[in-house]
Amino acid sequence: MRVHKIKQFSVFMPNKPGALTRLAALFSEKGINILGIASEVRDDSGLVRIALENDAEASSILSAAGFSSVETHILSVEVEDKPGELLRVAAALADGKVNITTVYGTSVEGAKTSRILIAAQNTDRALQLLEQLASGAPSNA
Repeated sequence: MRVHKIKQFSVFMPNKPGALTRLAALFSEKGINILGIASEVRDDSGLVRIALENDAEASSILSAAGFSSVETHILSVEVEDKPGELLRVAAALADGKVNITTVYGTSVEGAKTSRILIAAQNTDRALQLLEQLASGAPSNA
């Protein structure tokens, strides 16, 4: 297991054809890789959560393009691609009394690892708990 803190950008955008294309083009043009993306749509507006490989310029890129966004820290958790890994991660956080507020991720058939992206109420505590889990050290729940 590998865990590290990264930035997530919650981007507010209209729910209309081409909106996601415009957002994706911004990062493609700058050579910034998207690690994870999820969206929620309600009526005429949407919220896209996007985690990026190199987030140094993301906030200014979004602002310059007219997108409103909120920047937060989340955890990128790379686990073996096998049954039970999400359970192991979620249980470690629950045992440590850390609430997960958002989770998304994916795996690719035949790949050895999967990535889980987790937003928690206490990101630093969640990072500490998952680092302990990764090292095999006993939990201090």
